[in-house]
Amino acid sequence: MTEILRTPAGWPSILLDRADAKAPTDLDAATAAGAFDGLRRAIHDLGPTGTIAEVAAAGLRGRGGAGYPTGKKWRAAAEVEAPRRFAVANGYGADPACHTDRMLLLRDPYAVVEGLAIAAYAAGASEAFIAVRAEDTDVVAAVAAAIGEATEAGFLGPDVLGSGHDIFMSVRPVQGAYMLGEETVLLKALEGKRGQPEQRPPYPTERGLFGMPTVVNNVQTVAAVPWIVRNGAAAFAAIGDPASPGTVLVQLRTPGGDGIAEVPLGTPLRDVIALGAAMPAGRSLQAVLVGGPSGGLLPPDVLDTPYTFEALRSAGAHMGSGSVVVVDDRTDLVELIGVLTRFCSSEACGKSIPCRIGTKRLAEIVTRREDGLARPTDNALGQDLAADIVASALCDHERLATIPYTSGMRYFASAFDSASRPEPAATETPR
Repeated sequence: MTEILRTPAGWPSILLDRADAKAPTDLDAATAAGAFDGLRRAIHDLGPTGTIAEVAAAGLRGRGGAGYPTGKKWRAAAEVEAPRRFAVANGYGADPACHTDRMLLLRDPYAVVEGLAIAAYAAGASEAFIAVRAEDTDVVAAVAAAIGEATEAGFLGPDVLGSGHDIFMSVRPVQGAYMLGEETVLLKALEGKRGQPEQRPPYPTERGLFGMPTVVNNVQTVAAVPWIVRNGAAAFAAIGDPASPGTVLVQLRTPGGDGIAEVPLGTPLRDVIALGAAMPAGRSLQAVLVGGPSGGLLPPDVLDTPYTFEALRSAGAHMGSGSVVVVDDRTDLVELIGVLTRFCSSEACGKSIPCRIGTKRLAEIVTRREDGLARPTDNALGQDLAADIVASALCDHERLATIPYTSGMRYFASAFDSASRPEPAATETPR
């Protein structure tokens, strides 16, 4: 399993608070450490409306990358008149190289189970699902065991803790690809349908799984909820950045190794990078890839950028999967951008023509540069094409797929220029 990196003594631990437990699916050990105290308080003290108000006051935002306010999402689902509601925790971990969600589910599945139970109770959902990769059989087993133990103890099932509210939870192994990070695509997969996004509105909180109001949150989002309900909204809001409170899991990859750390939001990227192994002797920092395969490449002179949703977007990156990759001077940046752009193009589901065709054309532009065959019009064409793809986007994959290219052009245009050469002059075909 990926190593948990050591963090400064003053940094808070919310998501990894119980991660060192020797038996993560031992319910007695988990409850002794505070598991399900948040659910008890939600049911016996706050009620559904008070629980939503507590989460909203805490300022918790979705950890799946978009940063949408969690309390606002729950309230929207709770207010829709419907015969059934659902709550879904997305633990699929769409980025193939980032294992933050997987580690959380293995190290402390009860945090996710309890957080999703609170979400279901607050939103009025009686059925809840934790979606994970089907091939991660150890994760499936750990989550299934935690759900089973919690059900036997009365934290799930009929009449949870005497509340009169039923919460039936199960783990749902799903198969798919990078697109499953998008909530409407995940819901399609849970219904056994082709994984393609839906036009929004209506949003899943109004018409989601099987046409019913559905709350969809990343597993890190729901795992933070029990801490909030136990300790209060003010305590959570005081951690991290005022506009983005709390902590988030970051997978840091450096030329010297990799690991996962719990980072307070608002921490400068420079301090996040410092958690990893030192740069090998004789090597220098060239760029940092922030956000996974659709992330942005940032140069060393912007590493004081706070690790928050808005700051990263302004810098030309995004939080995405929580992946932060340190790139040294041995890397060909044009080649790296080509790999990322081709990956994003190949992972497009094909529903939207600008995404299906536009990302392919964008990948061709970068490939020409890699091959030294760039055309004089490629710079302008690539920028215009990227803008058109984003403007016509149906889902976040389409909006973000252009970021490796646009961030590369923004900060590393000289690398693109040195990789190109004039298009060969046309020659007359012999008669």
